Amino acid sequence: MENFNPKLNASGCKDPTAYAALREVSKDEKELSAKVSEVIKVLKVIIEWAGFELIERIAIRNKKTGREFR
Repeated sequence: MENFNPKLNASGCKDPTAYAALREVSKDEKELSAKVSEVIKVLKVIIEWAGFELIERIAIRNKKTGREFR
């Protein structure tokens, strides 16, 4: 995909509606990823504070989307 421009559709025509929708999805994904990272950090701090050691990966599921993070 050379010279990819998110403002253009597959035909090379401007498609501001699709661009706006994709931008919003990207923004939501970034916010969700940041939230997941923060939750994992907090859980690790709580585990350490309680005198325990994390020995396996943490797996969580977003209630709204059903998406799983590991």
